[in-house]
Amino acid sequence: MQPGTSIADPKGEDTARDRPAIASARRTLLAEREGLDAMLAALENGLGAPFTAAIDAIAAMTGRVIVTGMGKSGHVGRKLAATLASTGTAAYYVHPGEASHGDLGMIRSEDVIIALSWSGETSELSDLIAYSKRHSVTLIAVTARADSTLGRAADIALALPRAPEACPNGLAPTTSTTMQLALGDALAVALLERRGFTAHDFRSFHPGGKLGAMLKTARDIMHSGERLPLIVADETMDRALALQSEKSLGCVVVTDGAGLLAGIVTDGDIRRHMANDLLRQRVAQVMTRNPMTISPDMLLGEALEIMQNRKISALIVAEDGRPVGLVHVLDLLRAGIA
Repeated sequence: MQPGTSIADPKGEDTARDRPAIASARRTLLAEREGLDAMLAALENGLGAPFTAAIDAIAAMTGRVIVTGMGKSGHVGRKLAATLASTGTAAYYVHPGEASHGDLGMIRSEDVIIALSWSGETSELSDLIAYSKRHSVTLIAVTARADSTLGRAADIALALPRAPEACPNGLAPTTSTTMQLALGDALAVALLERRGFTAHDFRSFHPGGKLGAMLKTARDIMHSGERLPLIVADETMDRALALQSEKSLGCVVVTDGAGLLAGIVTDGDIRRHMANDLLRQRVAQVMTRNPMTISPDMLLGEALEIMQNRKISALIVAEDGRPVGLVHVLDLLRAGIA
């Protein structure tokens, strides 16, 4: 390929060369969608009861969820453990091979094991199965064969419907792992909802990255105390403009004599009242009354949505009718939100 050339059509149009790949992608996606459709149907015809039993068992446990699986099922298991842990259900992944060499000591009777094996005959799981029976650890199986070794040994068997793999040879785990992954997500979300896990709870497990920033609250970044541009409504506009310039937030927050929120003066208010006597006018004559406020505990993601919808650049943070802070859109940029 020459430098600067691209395989894809620059106009985004399919070419004859693209069509075999697109046809292959369609076959794969359709096969995996059929697997998900079969699992949806199974929830109404046999899978629903053990699924509910699994949720009950995990919600009632006093320990942790131990997720295990070999090969591709193990990769799905790692993702399931991470999703559970990030949504309020203590969980970790144990490799079945390592379990047989000492990691079984990490599992206790108050835990629940989720073992993933499409065939249910994964030999590496045998020691984990035996350990679960010996120490009365609840075992949940995720398999396509309820009559398999794993399925029969499990206290709860989540028997997934059999579905053809998207692989044309019927060998590479594709549809099967998609179904396992989706069932794992369904378990995690059902547990999240059972516990009433909120976005505020989610924040404590996701302090980093943009997601962590979205889950910070107004209290975390607001300008407060000496940094808050506060002025009384009876003051004159020359004082207000001086304060606005000093605090560099593009507005001043106005209170009445009792310290309650009375309004806000923005650059737009100043332009609308521009006249020879602007500096001598009272703040109350220029301010916008009943400005939008948010609580200190509002998530920054929600604050950004309000700013975007109302086309404003700052929000007053108030408690019991008193302004306690100010959040500016530049603060959201610095926090990694906007």
